[in-house]
Amino acid sequence: MHHLSRIAALMGLLLPTSVLAAQSLEGLVENNSGKAVSGALVRVEGTNLNAVTGKDGRFVIDDLSIGNNEFHISVSGYAHLHKDIVFSEDESKTITLTLTRSPIEVIDVVATPIHMSVMESAAPVSVLAGEALRRQQAATIGDSLEKLPGVQSNFHGNVASTPIIRGLSGPRVLIAQNGLDVSDVSRVGPDHSVAAEASTSQQIEVLRGPATLFYGSGAIGGVVNVADGRVPTDSATRGEWLLENSSVNDQKLASFNVTSGTESFGFYADGYWRKSNDYEVPVDPDSDHDEDDEDHEEHDFVVENSAEESNGITLGASYLFDKGFLGIAVEQFNREYGIPGHTHGDEEEHDHDEEEEEESVFADLEQTRVQLLGEFNADGEWIKKINFRGGFTDYEHAEVENSEVGTLFENQTSEIKLDFIHSTFADWNGGISFHFKNSDVAAQGEEAFTPPSKAQTFALAIMEEKHIGEVLVQFGGRIEQVTLEADNVLLPTLETHHEDEEEDDHDHDHDNETSITRVFAVDHEFTPVSLSAGLVWDFTEGYNLGLSVSRSQRAPSAAELLSFGPHIGTGNYEVGALFALYETEHEAYIGL
Repeated sequence: MHHLSRIAALMGLLLPTSVLAAQSLEGLVENNSGKAVSGALVRVEGTNLNAVTGKDGRFVIDDLSIGNNEFHISVSGYAHLHKDIVFSEDESKTITLTLTRSPIEVIDVVATPIHMSVMESAAPVSVLAGEALRRQQAATIGDSLEKLPGVQSNFHGNVASTPIIRGLSGPRVLIAQNGLDVSDVSRVGPDHSVAAEASTSQQIEVLRGPATLFYGSGAIGGVVNVADGRVPTDSATRGEWLLENSSVNDQKLASFNVTSGTESFGFYADGYWRKSNDYEVPVDPDSDHDEDDEDHEEHDFVVENSAEESNGITLGASYLFDKGFLGIAVEQFNREYGIPGHTHGDEEEHDHDEEEEEESVFADLEQTRVQLLGEFNADGEWIKKINFRGGFTDYEHAEVENSEVGTLFENQTSEIKLDFIHSTFADWNGGISFHFKNSDVAAQGEEAFTPPSKAQTFALAIMEEKHIGEVLVQFGGRIEQVTLEADNVLLPTLETHHEDEEEDDHDHDHDNETSITRVFAVDHEFTPVSLSAGLVWDFTEGYNLGLSVSRSQRAPSAAELLSFGPHIGTGNYEVGALFALYETEHEAYIGL
């Protein structure tokens, strides 16, 4: 009997308490004027329990857990409301919840492991969703977001424009898909396109400032998270289709997404096709425009080699059960686009004849992406919810010149995120996150300015929040271990002069100049630590004030450390931080 008691006690810790007891809440949702609010979603955080208010504003939720339950109430036109309610065994309660109208559209953010909306974050967050997203979406992620405050686009000929957040771009801004790194090579150079599509997404989230707590070193300047429903969390039938045309480049776009399923399975599919011609501009892009030019005739100018054609398809499925879901999605993404201004700097070797045909340089991008997403509402004594995100990406980007591949970029990335959301403890809500990412990046060809490298990240993060009256307190911390390995790093070619000791000091044989290239291996390890804290004060109805402070560190990317060579697409000569310029009395050279 004593043995059975211990087993029962253990089962009480692991099994959901709602199995052992039944608690219920009956409520009324109304506004400040006392009128019932219909269509409000009442959700119990960390579980699948929810209800929608009827025309009379009433709802009922059964099978609640013993102890504290955090309720989240949301509906369009009103500020979100949080309410903590404690239940004892077999207890039923009746409550009235009052919502306050908000002049700002409140949208939930899915990029964070704990629940958050644009009005509940101490750090500035923007979400582009719904009709606003459809009006602003463009062929590139950067152009889609350029109207948001603090966000610009580098605009590389309307084909590869990447976002700039508060003046930071490249490896300082992370582009994510459903919370996982998009794993392309867009952060290596602005002429590389982002392998994510806006037309099939549900919302695009922009986290300004350091977001390293959730994403790691690559997010020190901000995060752009493209969220879609590729792994369905329910089986409700819904969908949308879109046909669009743009005159500036004769762009044609068709896209769709649809979700459906049965009681236990959800299915998802989306796809898109886009084609555009060269981008039209008001002046000749190949010459300096003189405003005093007497020739005011109108001309049709275009940015040569700025056409694009792309398509993609995604299929996903989920198994739905009482306490969560587990699903998988597979995406095939293809894009072929010209690289405007691509030149090798050898114009002087040509006669500049008008009849000479210009080089046609374009990028051929292919990506296969597999994502695994899951949630399990453990509802135990210590762990309330477990979130799982996993992904594998196989990326290939070929720069084709005169029908031949000049440079080939490859990126294979595996990533896993595991979030353990704990039960409410002393009114604190939050959890612990484990993160692993392994990236194998290689560039081969005449324009490969970065050697092949492998980067591996292990991270542990904690995030917590607590409501104290009208103030929401948030804090978090993250520690990472990042290793970067490269076996074939080349020191730049050096020219040396051999002297014959028997010859006169002034009689040097310059024909003896030789090229020396050093090959060496690199193995670096970094331990970035990031801390963040913030307050959100609801100082009056419908308005709040946020204050945040953070200290972030990041590990350098392989391109920042190891690059050495000409980057033709941007017209730059890349030199990584690993190299240094040395000067002597007779010469200057680059070394370690």
